[in-house]
Order: sequence, then structure tokens, then C-alpha cells
Amino acid sequence: MPDTALETDYHYGVIGRAIEEIDRAGGEVLALDDLARRMGMSPAHFQRLFSAWAGVSPKRYQQYLTLGHARRLLAERHTTLDTAHALGLSGAGRLHDLFLTWEAMSPGDYARKGEGLEIGWAWIDTPFGEALAMATARGLCGMAFSGEFGRAAAWEDMAARWPAARFAEEPARVGALARAAFEGRGGKLHLIGAPFQIKVWEALLQIPSGHVTTYSDIARAIGHPKAVRAVGTAVGRNPVSLFIPCHRALRKSGGLGGYHWGLTVKRAILAWESARADAHAEVTAE
Repeated sequence: MPDTALETDYHYGVIGRAIEEIDRAGGEVLALDDLARRMGMSPAHFQRLFSAWAGVSPKRYQQYLTLGHARRLLAERHTTLDTAHALGLSGAGRLHDLFLTWEAMSPGDYARKGEGLEIGWAWIDTPFGEALAMATARGLCGMAFSGEFGRAAAWEDMAARWPAARFAEEPARVGALARAAFEGRGGKLHLIGAPFQIKVWEALLQIPSGHVTTYSDIARAIGHPKAVRAVGTAVGRNPVSLFIPCHRALRKSGGLGGYHWGLTVKRAILAWESARADAHAEVTAE
């Protein structure tokens, strides 16, 4: 991931406003000059900023934001999870080129609601806006986007998951862990959840960037084919947004389903991953 995607939260602020303008156009493709004018920027500056973030031009990125994009992903890049492991975690364009590893908290520790656990936290800038990152001594355990609901809601959501834990602000340590993961320099996750939730989250980790799966596929892959509703709940309770890619789970119909941090963020992430995967494939083919 280029460093330009992480320079400041301002970048995603511009991108977020651009996405809102694209949505308001109701399917009409906005010309670069028009979109840049709406952003209050010169076309050249906006093009550079946007292309550094998305990996493609603003005009092309609009194709990935359409409501039909999720259905196209299901038709063309549907990972059933039966073959996901064969694809490997280091395929081209994968978010998990991070070489993430993970371990789960024991069921007994989870039942104690984080008692005896020390969790550091920090506010960080990400390609998708400001986020609250949390980490134990073993790795990142939480990532919450604040853009749609605000800092207070993000904090309350994360802290309520482990009410007996001790929390301490650690911007240097936690910020460094999060930046290393986002920049592809390695990272480790500490999954804190119930056993069923962790099975679902491990399945999500098998989905390649630029691909999607369905809730029913996940249920089948973890050996509970009738537990689709429970799988959906577990997907929504994923504590480490983006790194455990719950945004890649869709309804069988191609509908986006829900997203804990807002559907605008989910659409932006799916479009961003698809655009970068396609751009990478085109470069590789040349």
C-alpha cells in the first residue's frame, strides 16, 4: 500500500465527499473537471490525490461504486471458501500480503470479559478515515472506523466488548502496530471472541482482496450450513475491521448486507480493493 494513502485523514475526507457527489449523480458519470470543481480543487491536484488513493482514475473508480458492483463481484469473483485455501494468503493484490498471523483467546479468558487483560489504544489515520486501534501484548485486537458514527460511539463499541479489561492510551506502540499492518510490513492479530465467532473470522481471513463470499458459504465452510443468521451476527461482531475482512461477505442476492461501521465505508472498501486488484492484474499482464 503506498504511503500516500496514509499521509493524512484529509485524503479520505476528500474521497468521502467525492463518493457522496458521485452517489448524488444517480448513475451519471461525473467528468473530472466537474468532480474536482465540486471538491474545490484543481483537476490535476484532485486526479493525483484520487489516483494515489484508489489506484485508478476518478472516472474509472465510479464504475466500482455502482450498486450493481457487488452482484458483478459475486458473478466474477465469488470465493466459495472450499477453494480459498488453495489460493493462498499471498496472492497478488491481497490485503493479506501483510503476512498477518493470528491467535485466539481461550474460551475461558473470553468468558472473563477481558479481566486481567491490558489493552492499549490509539486514534490513527487510515485509507478509510480515522479509526480507533486497540492492541494487547499479542497483537491488534480492535479496529473501529469513526467517520460515520463519531469517536464516542467507536470507543463505546470497542470498550464494551471487553468490559473488565484495563485500557491505556498508547499512541506510539499501537500506532506503530497499525501502520505496519496497513503498510504491509507484517502484523499480528489477537482474536478475542467466542469460539463460534472465531471460526467465522478465520473463514473471513481466507477471502482474497478483490473477491467476495456469501454468509451461507461461510456457514457451510465452518460446518454449520443452517447457521446463516448466526454467521451474519458473528460477521457483524468482527472487532478488527478491514484486517478481518467482513466487508467481503455479501448476501446471496448480491446485496451488500450490513456493515457495522456504515455501508458507505463498506462500498468504498470493496470498490478500492476491486480497483487495485484490476489495476495490478493489468500491470502484470503487460
